[in-house]
Amino acid sequence: MTMSKRGDGDSGDSRWLDRESAGSLFKDARLARRFEALLGQLSGDPGGSIPMVCQDWANTKAAYRFLANARVNEADILAGHFRSTRDRFAATTTPVLVLHDTTEFSYARGDVDAIGILGKTPIGKTLSGAQKLHTGCGILLHSSLVLTTEGLPLGLAATKFWTRKKFKGTNALKKKINPTRVPIEAKESIRWLENVEQSTALLGEPGRCVHIGDRESDIYELFCTAQAAGTHFLIRTCVDRLAGDGEHTIADEMEEVSCKGLHRVEVRDRKGNLCEAVLELRFRRIQVLPPIGKRGRYPALRLTVIHATERGTPAGRDRIEWKLITNLPVNSRADVIEKLRWYSLRWKIEVFHKILKSGCKAEESKLRTAERLANLLAIFCILSWRIFWLTMLHRTEPNGSPAMAFTSLEIELLDRLVADTGQSAKRKKTVSSYLVRLARLGGYLARASDPPPGNTVIWRGMARLTDIELGYLLASKDVGN
Repeated sequence: MTMSKRGDGDSGDSRWLDRESAGSLFKDARLARRFEALLGQLSGDPGGSIPMVCQDWANTKAAYRFLANARVNEADILAGHFRSTRDRFAATTTPVLVLHDTTEFSYARGDVDAIGILGKTPIGKTLSGAQKLHTGCGILLHSSLVLTTEGLPLGLAATKFWTRKKFKGTNALKKKINPTRVPIEAKESIRWLENVEQSTALLGEPGRCVHIGDRESDIYELFCTAQAAGTHFLIRTCVDRLAGDGEHTIADEMEEVSCKGLHRVEVRDRKGNLCEAVLELRFRRIQVLPPIGKRGRYPALRLTVIHATERGTPAGRDRIEWKLITNLPVNSRADVIEKLRWYSLRWKIEVFHKILKSGCKAEESKLRTAERLANLLAIFCILSWRIFWLTMLHRTEPNGSPAMAFTSLEIELLDRLVADTGQSAKRKKTVSSYLVRLARLGGYLARASDPPPGNTVIWRGMARLTDIELGYLLASKDVGN
């Protein structure tokens, strides 16, 4: 990765809080100060409740007032982080991946209307045999995470929070109307287009951005939006669209394409055992046509379709069959393998969402309204990125300076708390070595056969180090007096 040694744009100390909050667009300076204070409090104990991290009633009350303030919204909270993401992007020179995905946050509430509806799930039947449905309550988040091609998350470039006032089942809706004829502006799917536009505009170099989404993002309007913005996309496709002269489909053309090469990958079966799969690679540049009902609004596009299909039928797992569509140039087997590797990084946005839910415990909040929850989730988004960044920094910049992620006091405390042993004692002090120490505080064993530390031990270690640092400062103050 070509990136400046400042890594995430800070020297590891509390200035990272300043940078992630400095550009926030609050209408009152007091709100900005309260936001930075709350971000710092929550960062010291990811997953801790607001009363726990605030420690006293005055700070707790101030935090609740901030989240409930009508002049505070998620866009204001994340504005500074978006600007920092742009700065980290500007420090790179290679292509970056913008990963898009949607997740749901479910809450148990008696008053569903105060938050919104996620959907309805069957919970049994009545005495008469009619199906009983439970109305789920919660918030949806569509996020766009900027990632280097080595896997280092640079931050969020766009988010969209929303709730539903009513819910209509998709299958029931399809019986009444052809969904391809509904304008995209009238669908929740518009979020994919809006985030592509917002993230591309924020980063400012559309030619270096590759927007990646799963099969839910296989939307023709998204292809056109990316083309109009001068940016790239790499989407897992599930729609067999009309192609060429309109008398055949993409699948018809791809059946004519011979194998352009093989690619061996390691995968795990359902029991976790490692095995090898051999993929046959095919690709072709195809003229793809818009849906019939929308041809007056959208043009035909020249796109490349990639098929990677596993030879044979494997035992103990599903057969690998990837179908991707892109406007990136693909001219060789090496190009295909590169695009497959880029798409394989898409799961990292699911890891980011997992940190939100498991690390920050976003679904355990007791806040009563959608607006307050969205404000809290926006803060958690910044914290989740920070945890994810630290985890991946160990893998992508192992020889960097410890000052990329830690203060001088944190480095001193980690030296005292977690002593190096054996060969590790002779190694140069790097950011990787100190991240391992941090992870060991969170329960990481650091055995030779262990994989690199993950997000869970990183956030546990952060919480413990914060408590230890606080105790150290209090003890130093007492001694000084």
